[in-house]
Amino acid sequence: MSEPETSGIHPSQPRPVRLRDALLRARIEAADRTGVVVDLRDAEVARLEILNDSLDPLFAQVPEQIDLFDRGISQGDTPRLWIDVVAHVLMGRDKRMYRFVQDTRFGRIVLAESHDTSVIVEAVTDYVARRMIEREHAMVVPPEPKPEAVPPRRRSRLWPFVFGFVLGAAALFGVAVLAALRSW
Repeated sequence: MSEPETSGIHPSQPRPVRLRDALLRARIEAADRTGVVVDLRDAEVARLEILNDSLDPLFAQVPEQIDLFDRGISQGDTPRLWIDVVAHVLMGRDKRMYRFVQDTRFGRIVLAESHDTSVIVEAVTDYVARRMIEREHAMVVPPEPKPEAVPPRRRSRLWPFVFGFVLGAAALFGVAVLAALRSW
């Protein structure tokens, strides 16, 4: 039989007993005694619900305007506790080990794996903190780049030379025409 989890409550303080917690523990114990697949699936869901309850204090601290996280348990063939769109917790092959994974474009990576809920709660806490920091960085508007001071354009030296050459040639032609007219 397993010990009831205290999830961070001081040992000297009695943990309030809730019917929901007692039902979850009873489901887990029933799944431990029998090998029926349905009971194993119920045990997976029950363990994920225990972990979900352990995460309540963490998500109570997340500001309401941050809508990155959508926590909930999916009841498919493989029950999962979703933290956000890309990260979730599922049970390992032995149905007792929690596996915290993240889906990336390169495949699924395991962020944490343990039989202990406190280890997974710590890993989820770190993940939530990283995601909130990523959001802060994404929300920061970078300052507009200052336009570079454009140096004044250098004027080409070719056109004044060509203009001077043409003007000089015209002046020489004019002097030559005047000299020819005088000699007539």
